[in-house]
Amino acid sequence: MSQKIRIAIQKSGRLNEESLQLLKNCGVSIDNGKDQLKAIARNFPLEVLYLRNGDIPQYLRDGVVDIAILGENTLIEKGKDLPIIERLGFSKCKVSLAIPKGQEYNSVKDLEGKRIATSYPNTVREYLAEKGVNAELHIINGSVEIAPNIGLADAICDIVSSGSTLFKNNLKEVEQMLTSEAVLTASPTISDERKELLETLKFRIKSVLAGERSKYVLMNVPDAKLDDVIAMLPGMRSPTVLPLAQEGWSSVHSVINKDSFWDVIDNLKKAGAEGILVCPIEKMVL
Repeated sequence: MSQKIRIAIQKSGRLNEESLQLLKNCGVSIDNGKDQLKAIARNFPLEVLYLRNGDIPQYLRDGVVDIAILGENTLIEKGKDLPIIERLGFSKCKVSLAIPKGQEYNSVKDLEGKRIATSYPNTVREYLAEKGVNAELHIINGSVEIAPNIGLADAICDIVSSGSTLFKNNLKEVEQMLTSEAVLTASPTISDERKELLETLKFRIKSVLAGERSKYVLMNVPDAKLDDVIAMLPGMRSPTVLPLAQEGWSSVHSVINKDSFWDVIDNLKKAGAEGILVCPIEKMVL
C-alpha cells in the first residue's frame, strides 16, 4: 500500500513512552530524534505525529491524523463523539474531586456553590449536573492542585495516579468521577485504505495485549488426576497433554490469565499438579 496511516501520540510524558513501547512490541520501528514533531516508521506504513494530548480530538475530527493513542479521560472531556477502538491497559488513572485535608466532607452536596478549579470543565459540569449540584468552575490549564492554597478555589478536579501530588499539596480525594486508561481511537474521516492498515495494526496490538494478560504454564500431573486438573484450566481451547517418560504421568501445558493466576495455581497444586513452570508470553495470536 502506498499510503501511510497517521497516528497521534502525546508528545511527552508517561503516555508517550508507553505508546511508543506498544508500537515497538507490535514490531513497528520508529526513529525518534530529540524534540521531533513527526517521525516515520521504518518497517510499517505509519507516520507518527507528536501532539498535545488535549489537541488530539480536534486533529482527529479534522482528518489531520487517522488514529490516536490518548487517555480515555481526554476522550471523555473533549472527544465523546470519537470511538474507542481498543482499550490498551496502560496509563491508568482516576479523575477525582479533591478538597483541603482539614475540611469536613460528607457528600458531593457539600460542593454546592463552591469554586472548583479544573482542566476538565465538561467532565465536572456533567458529573455535578447528574448529582444536582451547582458550583462555579475555574478553568486552569496546568497545576490545578495549587488553587486551594492560593485562595483561587475551594476544591479541584484533576487526574489522580498515586495520590502523591494531592498529598504534597495538603489535599484529599473525596469523589472519584471516573477511571481512565490509554485507548486507541480513530478519525471519523479515515479512508478505506487506511482502515485496512488500522485493522493490521489492531491485530498486532491485540496479540501483544493478550500476551501481556496471560502466563504460559507447564506442569506434571498424575494420569489419575488429569481430568480434575484439566477441568480447572481456562485455556484458549483445551490444554496440551503429553505423556512423560515416567509411566502414569503427563505434562500439561496451558495459558492462564494473570489476574486469576495465583488462585488457579493454588487449586492445581491441591489437585495434584507438580513441578509447575511459569513462562511469560511475548505475544499471543488469537
